Amino acid sequence: MPEPVATASPAHAPDRAAAAYLIDQSLGFVYPAALRAAASAGVADHLADGPRTVAELARRTGSDPRNLHRVLRLLATRGVFAEDADGRFRLTSAAHALRSGAPGSAREAVLMLTDRTFWQPAGDMERCLTGDGSAFEALFGTPFFEHFAQDPDTSAVFHRGMAAMSDAENDAIAAACALPPKGTVVDIGGGHGGFLAAVLRQHPSMDGLLYDAAHVLAGQRLGEDGALAGRWSTAEGDFFSAVPTGDVLVLKRILHDWDDGRCVTLLRNCRRALAPGGRVLVVDAVVPAGNEPHQSKDLDLLMMTSLTGRERTAADFVTLFTSAGLRLLRVIPTGTVLSVVEARVD
Repeated sequence: MPEPVATASPAHAPDRAAAAYLIDQSLGFVYPAALRAAASAGVADHLADGPRTVAELARRTGSDPRNLHRVLRLLATRGVFAEDADGRFRLTSAAHALRSGAPGSAREAVLMLTDRTFWQPAGDMERCLTGDGSAFEALFGTPFFEHFAQDPDTSAVFHRGMAAMSDAENDAIAAACALPPKGTVVDIGGGHGGFLAAVLRQHPSMDGLLYDAAHVLAGQRLGEDGALAGRWSTAEGDFFSAVPTGDVLVLKRILHDWDDGRCVTLLRNCRRALAPGGRVLVVDAVVPAGNEPHQSKDLDLLMMTSLTGRERTAADFVTLFTSAGLRLLRVIPTGTVLSVVEARVD
């Protein structure tokens, strides 16, 4: 006699609304894919002077009209573009930020965050649950930053994207940094120098040193601001080997890329390089307690899948600093997703 099929009792049956919610959430990856498609095609640039029909946009972007409409229709449900009653699409405030070259444009950041170097590892996230390391290396055959060093095109996407993300936050973060009246601030792994430029503009008695790999420094933008002439210099090197001496050493969006061991190595290098009375400023997202949404929790999973690092809580930073012979002084909110975590020699 066959065994009876087990059925869930009404008390344990899934809630229909909850099931529908999870299905809707599972489709969430389609939205950033559409956002990338529109950013890549440059749709927003062609709407800068007013609304256009899909046929006009398709002609200008070299797109298929029907498929372009499908992409824009979805984006309009999230407030990125809007479709008028006559079928023409126009820019919204969010879509303005997709224009290339516009002040505060997020286009390059969108293209970076949806690049295959983040997208594909995120899609293979379950691999990380086994503890076998990042999904990136399994997919691309080399660690994240080594891959970039070997692929100039992808490296350019990353550095342009990071600059775009930083440009929107640099002034607010620089204003939150309590710096001495004079001295040298060293931006370690500072990329193209956007943050260092903001610091120097707001602290006219400080000098700055931009420290990064040679191929990154080749794209530095400090020279674009004539008002900073004579107040900055660059130095190339590997921050896991040594860092330049300074009164303030800044690590902006650096520690989150690396595991705890590598972070302690870097922080010990900073400790040795600090001028007497100097401070280390770690600028990273600090993960808050509780269940509320916070971008740090999203970024944390990108760090898990593509790199070896993670976003950290304030307690995590205390642990890192203690291991490096530093003491956490305070965590300063900046009005952005990032905080300034300040430390000095213990």
